[in-house]
Amino acid sequence: MTQIVLTTFADEQSAAEAVRKLVTEHLAACGTMMPGARSIYFWDGKLEENTETVVFFKTTRAEELAVRLKEIHPYETPEMITFQADAVSAPYAHWLQTSCEQSPGKASR
Repeated sequence: MTQIVLTTFADEQSAAEAVRKLVTEHLAACGTMMPGARSIYFWDGKLEENTETVVFFKTTRAEELAVRLKEIHPYETPEMITFQADAVSAPYAHWLQTSCEQSPGKASR
């Protein structure tokens, strides 16, 4: 089953480090980073406004990915929202499944 896990990071560098780690550990097949997102939210009773990098992880192992992401994420309370993909092309689904199972360097897209 294809899942997408959404999270945010304070900057592109910390996002890239996490994506590399989770892809290398085969918890995600891919992490797509979108820098420049503007987030406005309350934290500790104060209105905050920051630029963040949004990351979409594509995986078949969302629960395991979430546990590991919480361990390595720099935020005290990281955003982690999981979506189930209703429709995925068969070749992409096969690549994703294979990437989340194989040893390093074996998957190809």
